Amino acid sequence: MTTTAPAADSRALGLAHYAARGVLEYVLARHGITFQQQIALRAAVTAGAPQTPDDLVAQIRDSLKAGPAGIRATLDELLAEQLLAVDGAHLRPTDAGRALIDAVGAETAPLSARIWGGIPPEDLAAAGRVLALVTERAGAELAALTD
Repeated sequence: MTTTAPAADSRALGLAHYAARGVLEYVLARHGITFQQQIALRAAVTAGAPQTPDDLVAQIRDSLKAGPAGIRATLDELLAEQLLAVDGAHLRPTDAGRALIDAVGAETAPLSARIWGGIPPEDLAAAGRVLALVTERAGAELAALTD
């Protein structure tokens, strides 16, 4: 008997997203950080140089499709927690911010390995192409709705 895999659709994508995000949020909660704070802090940590608040807002907005006011509030929270610091016109991650991102990464790495492990490379490549196309198309639709 042959089992047919379900076709990928918005529901399947959403279920996968929320399942993986649930794992991440469990880890983040142990470190006292929210999902949006982690995304913002990671953006600052992985940037090659200190970013202006506007640069970070644009980058985070592109990733999360969140409003700028909420993102600025998140940056303010990270500043208050001393995970980001003001450096002239820029924001830079503090040593504590870098350490937090490293700790979260170290804790999630084995979980991610178990989640993604054993999936054939060709399946990952196909999924990657489909997800990139869905992201591009959904981004275009959102832009058209908000223009």
